[in-house]
Amino acid sequence: MTAAIAAAPHWVRWWFRGAAVYGLLALLPQYLLPQPANAELVAYGFIGTASAFQLVFWVIGGDPVRYRALMLTGVAEKLAFGVPALLLFAGGKAPSAVLLFAGIDLALALGFLLAWRATPVAAATTQA
Repeated sequence: MTAAIAAAPHWVRWWFRGAAVYGLLALLPQYLLPQPANAELVAYGFIGTASAFQLVFWVIGGDPVRYRALMLTGVAEKLAFGVPALLLFAGGKAPSAVLLFAGIDLALALGFLLAWRATPVAAATTQA
C-alpha cells in the first residue's frame, strides 16, 4: 500500500525561488561598492553570509515539503535585517532608502511564514 505524497502549494516553490533570485540580485552587486572604513570584514561577511542563505531559499523552493523545517530559519533571516533596519531608520541612523529593502525583507518573512503554514508536514516513512 502506498500513501499519497503531500505536496506544497505551487506558490510556495515560486516564493522561495523568487526570494533567492531577488536576494542574489540585491546582494552580489554590493561586493563592487566601497565599504565603510574599518568595517570591510563586517560588510563583506554580511554580503557573503546573506548570499549563501539565498542558496538555502533556492533549495527550499526545490522541495518545500522536505525542507519545511528550514522555512522558519528563513523567517528569522529576513527579520534579522528588516527589524534592525526599521529601528535604525527610526533612530535617524539609516537612510530612507533602507526602508525599501527592510520592507521587502519583512514582506518575504511574512510570505515564508505563510508558506510554512501552507506546506504539509512530510509523512514519516516506515519500513517493515
